[in-house]
Amino acid sequence: MNLSASEKPSPVSFAEAFRFWLQLGFISFGGPAGQIAIMHRELVEKRRWVSEQRFLHALNFCMVLPGPEAQQLATYLGWLMHRTWGGVVAGTLFFLPSLVLLIGLSWIYMAFGQQPLVAGIFYGIKPAVAAIVLHALHRIAGKSLGNPRLAPAPWAIAAVSFIAVWGLQLPFPLVVLGAMLAGAVLARVAPGSLARGAGHASVKTGPREAALIDDDTPTPPHALFTRPRLAAVLLAGALLWLLPMAALLLTYGWSGTLTQIGWFFTKAALLTFGGAYAVLPYVNQAAVGHYQWLTTAQMMDGLALGETTPGPLIMVVAFVGFVGGWVKQVAGPDALLAGAALAACVATWFTFLPSFIFILAGGPWVESTRGNLKLTAPLAAVTAAVVGVIANLALFFIAAIAYPSGFTGIFNTRPDAVALMLAVLAAVALWRFKWGVIPVIAASAVAGLLLRWFSLA
Repeated sequence: MNLSASEKPSPVSFAEAFRFWLQLGFISFGGPAGQIAIMHRELVEKRRWVSEQRFLHALNFCMVLPGPEAQQLATYLGWLMHRTWGGVVAGTLFFLPSLVLLIGLSWIYMAFGQQPLVAGIFYGIKPAVAAIVLHALHRIAGKSLGNPRLAPAPWAIAAVSFIAVWGLQLPFPLVVLGAMLAGAVLARVAPGSLARGAGHASVKTGPREAALIDDDTPTPPHALFTRPRLAAVLLAGALLWLLPMAALLLTYGWSGTLTQIGWFFTKAALLTFGGAYAVLPYVNQAAVGHYQWLTTAQMMDGLALGETTPGPLIMVVAFVGFVGGWVKQVAGPDALLAGAALAACVATWFTFLPSFIFILAGGPWVESTRGNLKLTAPLAAVTAAVVGVIANLALFFIAAIAYPSGFTGIFNTRPDAVALMLAVLAAVALWRFKWGVIPVIAASAVAGLLLRWFSLA
């Protein structure tokens, strides 16, 4: 589909959107940075279903919510295009393929242990994930920070955020709060200093590319705020939480493993901000130390699975639930797989339910704040801060593949040159040859398998 810059795309049917969201669920590798980059490329640049400004405005909102921001962004865009069911379908398909894959991989992990075949595939995929995050960092920074000479404020916020997370090891919620305060101050003392950074990164000549939901497209009727609609969303959300929790409580009791999984991941979804890497320390502390659902080594393996499968990284909660259900034999010793799969689904349900409620309840407010500098400037500052956090994540991934046993800060250990070369090749494929995410992941997996097969890595 090749459209001229001024030609507006045709309306998108629900079936066409369904096919896209399903495809996205299978190709959404690279963590939140990679997933946001994929959605930006597909929805803003290629298909032009939504404009740059409206995409970034929604992203800013999702960044300050607890929960997986990429999944929430998909939910928001699906809701904006096709009402409530559009949001539910987009948000669900974003993680459903990952849930199915993780249940299967977790079963292999628990039943058969570490296999050389799987280890080789993971060896190749991890450098590709690092390259994808770097590529996403470049794209997101270019689109959200703007020209550093014309708008230095977003770049300064991104740099300070990187130092705060990497050097000072401050928690991400504190970084977000600091960015919001900086944005609020800049909106008063230097109006427009962040607005330029929140828009297009480069000055384009010629007509601006028209989008189906453009900058000046009126808010659709279903996205307007009404008290009855808000009450209906909150009531539905409360019932969708209360009914499953009541069923677990009546069936297994309050101390039952499945009940505790549901309650714990509800708290994790509501009390943790900043995406998966902000949630993981909390999950690790409770799941390993308090509940003893799994060991620290198993938690690390689950993180590796989460990093190398599509969907949000927070899907590691499905692995935690699966292993906990397997170890605690929630369905009995003769039904380990069924019980573990049920536990994974329970963990996923209670983790993602709040995200849907946040978006469906708060979406109308987000639409009403477009163009309000007092509200959009703090959110634009959050986007700039997240660029710094993504840079920290990219550095973390590079260090992890270079020093798989851990980097101590002393350069007395030779890095894994083969893994670094795989990362470079993946980056060249993304930047120079414009490969898609799936071909890069597939080629890297094959390369890793062959390297391990011939004992070259």
